[in-house]
Amino acid sequence: MAIDSQILLMLSAFGALNGIFIAIYFFMLKPVKLSNQFLAGMILMVSIRILKSVLFYFNPEITKTILQIGLSACFFIGPFLYLYCASKVGGVEKQRVTWQLHLGGLLIFVLVIGFAYPYQSNPQLWGSVFYKTINYVWLFYLVLSAIILIPTFKKLTEKKSAFLNDDIWLLSVYVGNVVIWFAYFTASYTSYIVGALSSSFVFYLLCLLFVFKFREGRDKAALKYSNKKIISSEAEDLIIQLEAFMEKELAYKNANLTMPVVAKHLGLSSTRLSQLLNDNLNKPFALFVNEYRIAAAQKLLLSEKAIKMEVIAEMCGFNSQSTFYSAFKKITDSTPAKYREESKRLTPPEL
Repeated sequence: MAIDSQILLMLSAFGALNGIFIAIYFFMLKPVKLSNQFLAGMILMVSIRILKSVLFYFNPEITKTILQIGLSACFFIGPFLYLYCASKVGGVEKQRVTWQLHLGGLLIFVLVIGFAYPYQSNPQLWGSVFYKTINYVWLFYLVLSAIILIPTFKKLTEKKSAFLNDDIWLLSVYVGNVVIWFAYFTASYTSYIVGALSSSFVFYLLCLLFVFKFREGRDKAALKYSNKKIISSEAEDLIIQLEAFMEKELAYKNANLTMPVVAKHLGLSSTRLSQLLNDNLNKPFALFVNEYRIAAAQKLLLSEKAIKMEVIAEMCGFNSQSTFYSAFKKITDSTPAKYREESKRLTPPEL
């Protein structure tokens, strides 16, 4: 075996093991979030696919069952990616088919095909038709994921929009998937480099995770050990100014409103504003602003019966309909449509 092939295979094996550990980390991460579960599933599927390739290279006579498991895992990378992206932008609940039925249906399909046409008896079928089908299904979900990530991609070109760590992470996961898919789709030309690319993607996510965790810990420490708690009289005056800024100047209607902008208006640093909100109102900045936006949306839902949801979202300061739905659900434990429908039902008819 050539030395370059040995290095690529070692990187692949290392990446596969790292991927399994990262998947376990996200599965067990507290508090439990659906998005983390989908991300863990996607990384695990990528890792199984890499591991299959490594095992097959070192032992070409390996049981065909392992090859079948590896290719079947590859079939689920796209669906897990799509559900992860949808959960991050608040779109999982709007799916016509629940995520349980979505994944359950795909699992049943893969099991039926696997039992009906096992790799052991149909190697040519798996090596040609099934392999191509898996790649095109993956591509289909990549396109769906790109569609729901359009608002996030737009932030890259909008200078006024705040690009957050979550956005960087989300786009990194998506772009990494595109690169890996392209490598597998052109596997006849890329050969061993496929596993190395996949492993590099997993390793990149691991490094990015550590960087974000470090920043998070540093920011929490800075907040904890910053200036002492704002005295009550000063805090009350600042809160009055803050509420006036929101209620009278309707600052919340600005879709690009950020903590630094509000802090500057009050003559504070972002850290002090965050401290003010957490210590005196027990809520983070995003929730504070979204409560005003949702309150305004509720009034519009009741007073303007025919107005469309996307118009309401824009009028109340939301960048997209998906973030509007997500915030509305979080604050009211209901959807805008359900809230409007229940309000109609509870409102007595006019005489």
